Amino acid sequence: MKDRKLNIGNVFLASALIMLAFALCFGIISSIIYIKPNFLKTSIGFDTLRPMHVSSAMFWIILGACGALYNGVCKQQQSKYFQWRAVCQWLLWIIAIIGIFFSYSQKQFGGREYWEFNPVWAFPIAIAWILFLWNFISIVKNVRNWPVYMWMWMTGIVFFLFTFIENYLWLIPYFRQHFITDTTIQWKVNGSLVGSWNQILYATAFFLMDKISGNQQTGKSKFAFAMYFLGISNLMFNWGHHIYTLPTESYIRYFGYIVSMTEWIFFIKIIYDWRKSIDGIRLHFHQIPFKFLMAADIWAFLNLGQAIGMSIPAINLFTHGTHVTVAHAMGTTIGINSMIILAACFYFFKYISSSSIQLKIVSYSYWTLQISLLIFWVSLNLAGIQKGLWQMSEHRTSYSVMMQSLQPYFITFVISGIGLLISILFLIVLLWMNFVKKKLYWTQ
Repeated sequence: MKDRKLNIGNVFLASALIMLAFALCFGIISSIIYIKPNFLKTSIGFDTLRPMHVSSAMFWIILGACGALYNGVCKQQQSKYFQWRAVCQWLLWIIAIIGIFFSYSQKQFGGREYWEFNPVWAFPIAIAWILFLWNFISIVKNVRNWPVYMWMWMTGIVFFLFTFIENYLWLIPYFRQHFITDTTIQWKVNGSLVGSWNQILYATAFFLMDKISGNQQTGKSKFAFAMYFLGISNLMFNWGHHIYTLPTESYIRYFGYIVSMTEWIFFIKIIYDWRKSIDGIRLHFHQIPFKFLMAADIWAFLNLGQAIGMSIPAINLFTHGTHVTVAHAMGTTIGINSMIILAACFYFFKYISSSSIQLKIVSYSYWTLQISLLIFWVSLNLAGIQKGLWQMSEHRTSYSVMMQSLQPYFITFVISGIGLLISILFLIVLLWMNFVKKKLYWTQ
């Protein structure tokens, strides 16, 4: 009994699942406002629901990435130093999250886009991330011959911390006084932060591929390391295509466009090669983590095509500020990032149910999730295309008339969003039941 130790990786994953449930609930409530504008207008309102939804989704991804990384690197590397630092890191995140949502409920904002909470709550997050980096270095410093996912984990942690600090340069008066510089940094930061946690999540996907397939070559292949170096370039330069509408140098935008396309191409290539190396998909498709990784593969392909289109300057001008951007964000967040984290949850929670009912629930929830997400994604894209046509039209109707014409698409994505909510909630409940029963601790 004395050898039992807290599995902090699973604690992070279980906490992330709660944030996912919040993100879905806030998202559904927010979407209802599109078809009933006066819904909750006099109480909480869209201006509060939106940052609650966005923050919940970000915390789902970040906490999930932390949990997956800890489980991936720490199975044979536990120590008392690792334990207390990791627990402090988790507690700092919980303090920050509670403070952030309490501030939102009081309509106290003060931050910037995607980080709209009062900057005071950035301090516990920054300290938590420093502890995270300290932990990672102390755990892996004696590990030799790192596979690619170890390098990607390290890069994601370092660049996230750097970019997160950069995100708050606007607190310095100089940056606030120069609008173009300030806006460029903010839009650059949003792209680089996504690239940082993508490094951690893609690394997790490669780790799971190695474990499921039973060989260790995926994480040591030439393509995998090419992906790693391209990922670093992506972190540094792909933000250029986020600032097409700002008066900056053209070469920055073009270079950013080229770099941003390469990362996903190689990501899909690596997954494709991994699939071919396994003796038949049927042999592994019954494994739940495998199913979610395959879903991430398909959604990476769909979002790659959309990203290529959106990164073309003429098309970007057409889609900027429309629901096409929202569709891309949702397709990436749910279709790729969430599928990888859910695969990690099922793998690290060692979810193996002897109940045929539970296995059917997982199967039905999985397919309902994929179908609902596809409908959700398509409806947002169609709404965005129609809005883009309206924006570029010389003879535009009023904004209210245009929004009224989008009602069928809004109704469709609300209904499909409910499908997403129900299917994912079933998965969350089953995973939490498994976590509470036997996955809070592990034994060396």
